[in-house]
Amino acid sequence: MVDPEGPQAGAETPRPLFVYSGGFLTQARVRRILRLAGWQVTLGAPPEGGWVGVWGQSPTAGRGEAVADRRGAQVLRVEDAFLRSVHPGRTGGRPALGLTLDSTGVHFDGRAPSDLETLLATHPLDDTPLLDRARAGIDWLRSAHLSKYTAFDPAAPVPDAPYVLVIDQTRGDASVTASGATDAMFREMLVEAQADHPGLPVLVKVHPETAAGKREGHFGPDDQTGRVRLISDAVSPWALLEGAVAVYTVSSQLGFEAILAGHRPRVWGQPFYAGWGLTEDTNPPHRRTRRLTRAQLFAGAMLLYPKWYDPCMDRLCDFETATAQLQAETRAWREDRRGHVASGMRLWKRKPLRKFLGTEGALTFTDPVDKAGDQAAATGRDLVVWAGKLTGDFHRSDIRVIRAEDGFLRSRGLGARLVPPLSLALDDLGIYYDPTRESRLERMVAEAADLPPARLDWAHRLIARIIDTGVTKYNIGGVLPDLPQGHRILVPGQVEDDASIRLGCSDVTTNAGLLAQVRAENPGAVLIWKPHPDVEAGLRSGGAPDETLADVVVRQGDPVALIGAVDEVWTLTSLLGFEALIRGKTVTCLGTPFYAGWGLTRDLGRVPARRQARPSLAALVHAALIDYPRYRDPVTGLPTTPEVIVERLATGDIPAPGTATRLVSKLQGLLASQSWLWR
Repeated sequence: MVDPEGPQAGAETPRPLFVYSGGFLTQARVRRILRLAGWQVTLGAPPEGGWVGVWGQSPTAGRGEAVADRRGAQVLRVEDAFLRSVHPGRTGGRPALGLTLDSTGVHFDGRAPSDLETLLATHPLDDTPLLDRARAGIDWLRSAHLSKYTAFDPAAPVPDAPYVLVIDQTRGDASVTASGATDAMFREMLVEAQADHPGLPVLVKVHPETAAGKREGHFGPDDQTGRVRLISDAVSPWALLEGAVAVYTVSSQLGFEAILAGHRPRVWGQPFYAGWGLTEDTNPPHRRTRRLTRAQLFAGAMLLYPKWYDPCMDRLCDFETATAQLQAETRAWREDRRGHVASGMRLWKRKPLRKFLGTEGALTFTDPVDKAGDQAAATGRDLVVWAGKLTGDFHRSDIRVIRAEDGFLRSRGLGARLVPPLSLALDDLGIYYDPTRESRLERMVAEAADLPPARLDWAHRLIARIIDTGVTKYNIGGVLPDLPQGHRILVPGQVEDDASIRLGCSDVTTNAGLLAQVRAENPGAVLIWKPHPDVEAGLRSGGAPDETLADVVVRQGDPVALIGAVDEVWTLTSLLGFEALIRGKTVTCLGTPFYAGWGLTRDLGRVPARRQARPSLAALVHAALIDYPRYRDPVTGLPTTPEVIVERLATGDIPAPGTATRLVSKLQGLLASQSWLWR
């Protein structure tokens, strides 16, 4: 991600922004973004030359405008940015992820200039990195199905193409009023859409707030005559645009997205995207004489104009960071909105699982798994089962079964000590550690081989940050002992009854066999044996190899320091092999972990024939750390990105487990030999 423009909190003394609308006082997110952008919301009378803040051209804006006129003050117009939230604010959506702050006008009113219009008219918009970001941003929004509001299912069916798309808007919307639009204009638009395309169906896309019953639109059921059909379902705008042969709008943001999708929409109003040579304008803004490309329009409107906000780290950010956050929140809504029935979950895991999976829809815990499956089928929900609790013969064709496991950036402390995870792997095909069947991660890795450069750059930045911070799965630290000189090989031990060994190993399945084979094939090397931390903590049984085969046994050493001190890593299926790959080490696998078989490791185990793709390391990381897991910020409670989790793990900014969890953890340590407690 690039550095955001604009001042940060505390960077300078904020300018007073005098307001006369209650929204500025009640909406903490709005005040915070303004403060980070250098403004302090204030009550009272502005001095001459001071600033008055108003919300666009809302009904309350007139109060502020009148005060500014009397006092000789200037007006700052505030609006939501063009990517806002999962739901509209009126339907219970979270606060906006960004604002537009305009000192000369408002972007949707073409009757007068605005900062955005001036930017688009005068900025060079010819910087190659900027335009590369713009092209990547357009591709990202399209491929991830992100829009201003994202509470729709990308898989929801849309009518068969071809058709004409007419976009409705809410009555009284400020952009409609600024365009001078009336009912007659909307009806004229609908008539012309039919006349221009005889014989084709005409779809009228209903605004989300109209569909939710919050605001009235310009079209209703009575308009569904002949070829005209209203579309009020929560479908992807990008999917609708894909099948359209023409797009008609007054001033909707969907017209902007139509441009990004390759259309040249017919526009009746004067929104910010009209007049630059990318639209057919019924009422062209004559000031706009410049001709822009799609990338230039996007760069100005999405990268340069808004103030984007990172709600997890509480700072201004760039478009990419805000988009990644919106994507994380959108993914949680899309995957959880119908609810889940969970099974095979230990009691201590249930609270963190509710925070991950239970905020958008109902989450209930039911055992055994067959009963949970029946409940899921009866209620239309997914069945989520802790992966290790599902036997190989479990099968349900009437429900969607999702296997759950900890993610690869997990916590500061061991899961066996009941430290809650910060990430979850949720797999609807298999599970990442089981190579006997395809997993969702395996499919993602194969697809990642074709990722565009911008997405790989994201992975490269994440790799660099992980290396800089020294973050691993558990982050338990430790002191690195003095190591002998020579060719050093790190051999990490594992819990021998771990599913990744049972399912992913064939010829060598024990720590003893691993260490013996490494010694046999590397007689002159310096072997460093590191027992698994759960085994060392007395929380799991791991099998005791002949440690005399190793030159050094490191029981409490920092895994990252160890990786940095060795030349290569040999493993069965340990995640330490993946962490070594990230840090540029040669890795030999005797089993088949998820990262083996892609041409990045030396593989002595049996690799599935499915793994034919040859992704780069960055592509593997993108699949394993960006696409596959779900992350939850332990500070804000929001769905979030891997970058936020890396920062939390690096800084230790993580709430400690509660007293009850700590007591259970201690009890588990005392009774580790009693397998019923932790299996």
